[in-house]
Amino acid sequence: MKTRKDALITSAIGSLLAVGAFTLANQGVAQDAEQEQERCYGVVKAGANDCAGPGHTCQGQASEDGSPQEYILVPVGTCERLVNGSTTARTE
Repeated sequence: MKTRKDALITSAIGSLLAVGAFTLANQGVAQDAEQEQERCYGVVKAGANDCAGPGHTCQGQASEDGSPQEYILVPVGTCERLVNGSTTARTE
């Protein structure tokens, strides 16, 4: 049977391993957040835009799918690979 001291040591080691794993997982998220972003127009789903657009001043208020004047932020170089994606707003 384990003593109380052994249980505390085991618990402490488990906690340290969990903190280490959490730190490593979050480093990848931080690197992704630092990646350069560009505006990609024409690929937004209704209600999923990233910023103000024609007729509204807030994100999430795009009224139609694929509006050429609404954008989302994507990693640089991604927009040109998306169907109807453009790095500049277009008039209909």
